[in-house]
Amino acid sequence: MSVLLQSPTKPRALRTVALHEIARHHSGNGKLIKGKLHSEPVDGLYPAFSASGQDVWHTEYGYEGDAIIVSAVGARCGKCFIAQGRWSAIANTHVVWPDPEKIELKYLWYLLNDEQFWIRSGSAQPFVSTKKTFEKEIPLPSLDEQREIVAEIEKQFTRLEAGVVALKRVQGNLKRYRAAVLKAACEGKLVPTEASLAKAEGHSYETGEKLLQRILTERRKNWTGRCKYKEPATPDATNLPELPEGWAWATPDQLSDFDEGAICAGPFGTIFKARDFRPSGVPIIFLRHVAPGRYLTHKPGFMDERKWEELFRPYSVFGGELLITKLGEPPGVCAIYPEGIGPAMVTPDVMKMTPNPRAALPKFLMHYFNSQTARDFATGVAFGTTRLRLTLPIFREMPVPLPPLAEQERIVEEVERRLSVMEEMEATVSTNLQRTTRLRQSILQKAFN
Repeated sequence: MSVLLQSPTKPRALRTVALHEIARHHSGNGKLIKGKLHSEPVDGLYPAFSASGQDVWHTEYGYEGDAIIVSAVGARCGKCFIAQGRWSAIANTHVVWPDPEKIELKYLWYLLNDEQFWIRSGSAQPFVSTKKTFEKEIPLPSLDEQREIVAEIEKQFTRLEAGVVALKRVQGNLKRYRAAVLKAACEGKLVPTEASLAKAEGHSYETGEKLLQRILTERRKNWTGRCKYKEPATPDATNLPELPEGWAWATPDQLSDFDEGAICAGPFGTIFKARDFRPSGVPIIFLRHVAPGRYLTHKPGFMDERKWEELFRPYSVFGGELLITKLGEPPGVCAIYPEGIGPAMVTPDVMKMTPNPRAALPKFLMHYFNSQTARDFATGVAFGTTRLRLTLPIFREMPVPLPPLAEQERIVEEVERRLSVMEEMEATVSTNLQRTTRLRQSILQKAFN
């Protein structure tokens, strides 16, 4: 029976020693700076370890042999890496040399590669206190037992890693399934079309084209804006794919509400200042708050209510309106701002759209904008080198497929039914992935207890 799986009624006493009795330590070479070393391996270069691990290379090597490199500074200080052969340890690292006659390299690495093991100092920029940590007692079985423990740890970790790979494969399949559902929804392949139902049941229906014309007529007739009525942008029909019978191509400009500010982005220029942010007030919506189909509330920001009332009310978003990202890979990610939480305001990198619900259901538009079809359009027309940007004029003219309203309702219902099942599965997978971290810690705890 393996040493990790034994369950004696009384754990046998294990000899412990201070860490400094079985290993020596010193700081890495503070003269070697990560930014001045090679970021890619080339013949003739030697691996070098930074606080992030072995991620740079150097023309010379500073050390030779087997050692453990400790990330000495930063939020992840205490993370450890194994160094073998010829290598260097640069600034913000610490080097631990185990005594091979007393302790196995991997046994010590598994023991030390626990950020909670290391005693830390500092708050804003924490760092490991090696002197204090090396006074700590560690369990020290015989070398043969150490090797047996390492072998059992690695056997258990291999099994665990196979489970992680399988779970991540499920995550990838669920992601592809989501994309397939949205693609089918936007191509009229998810539910029976209104045209096919009308033929089967012998009744008439309002096509997407007739719906669009009726809405545009109402919009023109009921216009009360300050300026002369301007016809909304129409889609460029060049190279657009064929739609199902009864559908029509439209644009966000045509499907938005009658209000002049129905599609807008946040304020540019000097009026939008960080000093106006407050711990509470009107929520500020940044890029980080817009995920596909979800409005996120982590890392919130707030605008002074008086300032919002004076300057930023035109950039407000209310419950049920769409949020669309202008930047990103890809741009055009869409979520619905929730009902019942009061107004918010968008930043310059986020657009808001007030849909006309008599023309297009907000949830239908959201699912379309998050589909691969819409992302391909957005990516194709966005500009930028380091980061793609979707401008307001481009977004206003993006082609949007418009089914009859009754069909939109069926599409939304079916999409949400399927996605809700998928989200339950995603939550289960995520929970199990989190469990693997706890299992890994449990294996190590049993090994060293």
